[in-house]
Formats: sequence, C-alpha cells, structure tokens
Amino acid sequence: MAYTTIDDPTLYFSTTTYTGDGNQNRAVTIDGTGMQPDWLWVKNRSAAEGHVVGDSVRGATIRLIPNDNGAEATRATNIASFTSDGFTVANGGVDGAVNTDAATYVSWAWKKVAGVFDIVTYAGNNTGSRQVSHNLGVVPSLIIIKNRTNASSWWVGSTEIPFTWNTDYLQLNETAAKGTDGGGHIFGAVPTSSYFVPGDNNDTNGNSNNYVAYLFGNKQGVSKVGSYLGNGNADGTYIHLGFKPAFFMLKGVFGEPWLMYDNKRLGYNVRNDQLIANTTGAEDGSTASWYIDILSNGVKLRGNDTAINGTNSAGYIYMAFAENPFVTSGGVPATAR
Repeated sequence: MAYTTIDDPTLYFSTTTYTGDGNQNRAVTIDGTGMQPDWLWVKNRSAAEGHVVGDSVRGATIRLIPNDNGAEATRATNIASFTSDGFTVANGGVDGAVNTDAATYVSWAWKKVAGVFDIVTYAGNNTGSRQVSHNLGVVPSLIIIKNRTNASSWWVGSTEIPFTWNTDYLQLNETAAKGTDGGGHIFGAVPTSSYFVPGDNNDTNGNSNNYVAYLFGNKQGVSKVGSYLGNGNADGTYIHLGFKPAFFMLKGVFGEPWLMYDNKRLGYNVRNDQLIANTTGAEDGSTASWYIDILSNGVKLRGNDTAINGTNSAGYIYMAFAENPFVTSGGVPATAR
C-alpha cells in the first residue's frame, strides 16, 4: 500500500542541537528544511541557565525567559538575528544562555502558519470584552500570553480537556496546579478562529501594558494539544498522536513541572534527557520514572512518577509537534512501531 505525508512538518517546526563556540554572531542552521524561525526557544543543556525565547514579531534580540516572570529586555548578547535558514547567537550570551564555548544547546523553532501556530502582539486596555484578532485560522487549542512591559507569569489557557476556558489556567513558569478564575480576569470569552479575548487585569490586558500571545492549533499529522490520564504503572499510558513527535511537552494539571522532550538530543529510546521549562536546570536523566519512548505514532510513558503518569483524576495536558508522519493513502495514520 502506498504511503504519503500529510504535510512536511519541518516547514512548521524543527529541533536543532549545537555546541557553543563563544564566537560573536555564530550561525546555526536549523535541521530539516533550514527554515527562518518565527519563534525560537533556546536552552543550555549542559549547565543551569535560563531558557531564552525570541520571535519575529517583537524582534529576535528582544528576550523573554520562560522560566521567569520578568518583562522583556533587548539583549543582543543572546539571540542575535534570524536568518533564512536558521539564526545567529552572540558570544556567550547572558550567563551562558546561548553560546558558551563547548557548552551544548538545544533550540526549538516554530514557523507561523495557518492551523498550526501564530504570534500576536497587542496593547492592553483593561476591558474584559476586548477581542484580539489572530491569523491561526482555527480555534486555538492552547494560548500562552506574556506581559512584555511588567513582571507577570506566562499565562496558559486551553480549549482542551481538562480545561474550562475563561475559568482555568496554568503558568508556564511555575509548577503550580491549575488555577481557577471565576471572573474571567486572566482569559475572557471562548476564542474563535479569528480572535481571542484576554482578561481584564494587568496579567493579560492591563492599561499601558504590551503583550505577546503565542497560539497553537491542532493539525492532523503536524501538531496536537491534548490531555490524558495516567495509570500509575511503570508500564505507562500510551498517548496516540498520529505522528512521531519531534517535540513533546507535558504537565500534570494538579501541580507538576513542565517536562520537555524531543527527537534530537538523545535520538533513541528510552528518552531520559528531559528538560524542565519552568526551571534553569541542565538536562537531567537521573529520574527514571520520568522516562518516555518516542514512537512512530505517539508517546509511551515509561515511569509511574506523578510528574508524568500518576493516578490523579485531574490528568495531564500536553503539546506535540511532528517529526515526519506517515499515513495511508486514505489519510489514516500508520500504527506505532
């Protein structure tokens, strides 16, 4: 039977590893198609350094730190520029965040494309009914909002179970459990395929504050935001994605770290190379109960720790992007192997 790809996921997302050389404007070519990124996330794997993100809307050198609640800052000593096939990093960066000589790094790069990912900036007005337009073209499955002007958490809302939009939220920079906001102060009305509604306070929509929102959609064979329940066993839950993931991030909604896995840092199963989005920690494979397998059609959990596979009924949320999905000629994803 003939097999075809739904889309080439490397047009939308790619994981790239590199070793720092300490030189100014060191060029890094993104693995795969060598795309010019719209959102770039870099982490030092070998040392405890902050995560660094930049994007094409605010500017590559305007840094935000996902593990920190700080406002944005212009740092030419971190990500220096986006290029047609990747990006450049400065000589060492702030505290070794992007290019210390001999340190190892990972980058995750996203491209703005309908149905998968979009970036929106807006000025707050403290009005709960305010509609912010976007170009995702579908109802977002997950939105991350960050106050650029003042210190505030990275607010995460989702339209996927186990979330109720405009009452439930998580914080990317915290291990905290899902919060509940009955007044719509963090997120407002349910988003649509053309706009979303932030809340009515300084966290997501304050007067004289500027914001950035990252929006993620579900696209067959390319990207998926979803949820699962753990089984509490070392032979853990299988999570069907319909593709082999290049990136997989999960969090226990009841209060656990944001664990990050990908297809490039280790390259084989069992994956014991997790990074944590809400801390500065280096890559650490010492917690065996956090291990996973990356399979051709999803993820198999290999531990029973509450961080990935406990029995709490609140469950887990995840976000995944594909490496290279194969489907039948009828559009049915291939079985895991």
